[in-house]
Amino acid sequence: MKLIFAGTPVFSVKSLEAIFRAGYEIDAVLTMPDKPQGRKQTLLPSPVKEAALRLGLPVLQPVRLREELSALADRGADLMVTCAYGQILTREVLELFPLGVWNVHASLLPAYRGAAPIARAILDGCSETGITIMKTDVGLDTGDIFLQERIPILRSDTCGSLSERLSASGAKLIVEALGKISRGEEILRAQGEGTKCGKVVRTAVDFSRSAREVSALIRALSPAPLAYAVCDGREYNLFFAEETEGSGACGEILAASRREGGLIVACGEGAVQITELQPAGGKRMSAADFLNGNKLQKGMRFDQPVL
Repeated sequence: MKLIFAGTPVFSVKSLEAIFRAGYEIDAVLTMPDKPQGRKQTLLPSPVKEAALRLGLPVLQPVRLREELSALADRGADLMVTCAYGQILTREVLELFPLGVWNVHASLLPAYRGAAPIARAILDGCSETGITIMKTDVGLDTGDIFLQERIPILRSDTCGSLSERLSASGAKLIVEALGKISRGEEILRAQGEGTKCGKVVRTAVDFSRSAREVSALIRALSPAPLAYAVCDGREYNLFFAEETEGSGACGEILAASRREGGLIVACGEGAVQITELQPAGGKRMSAADFLNGNKLQKGMRFDQPVL
């Protein structure tokens, strides 16, 4: 069984490596073109490209996959595995693979179809999420479900930490799926009515929301694209916050020292303890280290976003 793997971000790397270690013939790896980054706009490869080259696998980087159908057909692959590839597959692409196209999706479909299922699950306060191996059709994550695994969402999870666990789960599950497919053991079930989720963007924290909502927002957008807040004219990226006790005006700093319990900010209901942040122009650090400089003081207030 010869296959093509399609993926781009770091989330996809574990699946590629697991398929390689399991001994499947990976004829080529599809990934998005190198992107310019930094002040010098240096072209950098995707994490999947780096992994593929490390494994000695050929890499294809079409700008638009639908315009490279003949080159893809010439590979003669039986099957394709996709994992956060970044391009929508047309019917013409799907029909190139006799054994189908199988997607590793980071939610318990039909919930959270779309671009940011991990962040959205945290934002919505879900207690669990998971991985779905789906047989791809022309809809947006609407294909039949093959395998699923549930993963708890911890109160300490950021999008980054949850992504790592889901990536490992997806790698395990896609290898299991390929084994079943090679033996003709696919048992599929149709999805019911689903929910969609769009991309997440950098967002200002609204401290008039409850502490649970504020904590969820900060964790869901960490480590990127990040939530931020402004105090005394200076902007701060926020990487982690947890609920705690306290009350005051929304956005008011209730504590700003180790002796007082760290950096605690009042919300519309309850308060949050911010434990990791990055001041504009500075480096990411723990709130404890940041407060050694006394840049934030008790009684100061994080400005509310303009509505």
